[in-house]
Amino acid sequence: MAFTGTPTLRLTRSQHERIIASCYDGLPNEACGLLGGPALGALEEPTGVVTQVFPTSNVDASSLTYTVDGKEMLRAMRSMDEVGEVLVGCWHSHTHTEAYPSPTDVRTAAANPNWIYVIVSLKPEHGQPVLRAYRMRDGVIAEVAVDVVG
Repeated sequence: MAFTGTPTLRLTRSQHERIIASCYDGLPNEACGLLGGPALGALEEPTGVVTQVFPTSNVDASSLTYTVDGKEMLRAMRSMDEVGEVLVGCWHSHTHTEAYPSPTDVRTAAANPNWIYVIVSLKPEHGQPVLRAYRMRDGVIAEVAVDVVG
């Protein structure tokens, strides 16, 4: 079966706003955070629904790379365990480039090939943030539709 950009990522307006705000809060560095929600099967394939967002620290403190703080990731995982859900993805910002995975993003995604990866471009020329989502597996990038509701 071919790898595709499914499922659609479903965010509430409030979650979308929190993600964007965290990206601005991270400037001048890349910001990052985690997405929690339901997943299916032993491989924990995301359904696309996001029930919780967890802004996290970028321990790289870099405008070019990000690494989610390990202690904050553990707290998010425990929070999701409590409600019978899992981490289904993450987000990070690109401070001056497009909302498209860099070669570093593709390599990093190999650690969690089932996740949905959200990239928020804060490129000044856009005038406003651009949020896009992807699945990345075995070096293949597939864009995921984003539905913001509420």
